[in-house]
Amino acid sequence: MRYLFDINALIALAWPQQTQHQQMKLWFDAQHAEGWATCAFTQAGFVRILTQPAFANLHNLEPIKLSLASALLQTNISHKKHAFLNLDFDFDAVLSTCTGGLQGHRQITDAYLLTLAIQNKCKLVTFDSGIGSLLATAAERQKHLFVLN
Repeated sequence: MRYLFDINALIALAWPQQTQHQQMKLWFDAQHAEGWATCAFTQAGFVRILTQPAFANLHNLEPIKLSLASALLQTNISHKKHAFLNLDFDFDAVLSTCTGGLQGHRQITDAYLLTLAIQNKCKLVTFDSGIGSLLATAAERQKHLFVLN
């Protein structure tokens, strides 16, 4: 099974200073042979977060330039097992896929990512256990979601 990374998983993999980097790297080293993916949301979010001054401050760095964040993204997605997944469905598909229902505005991107993963027979990889509430059953969560602890 291929894995779709959410933004935090992608940052943890690509940014050695991230607190969850080592955990993500160990998991990735064991699992990447099955393939992994990103999409427009995760790629844009990666660059957006890395270039925020607050992110640099958190890691005691100078602000990260767009060119550095972009180069780091390109280095990671050039991995031979990486695939890019297109977001080619509408919001009705999201609503019908998320059997647990959406409760608020903060779930929209997660719901799109989860729908993208399911439509592409992937598991969504995340550190956010709350995403599981988008699916109604434990069986669905086990099949479509991988939460790193």
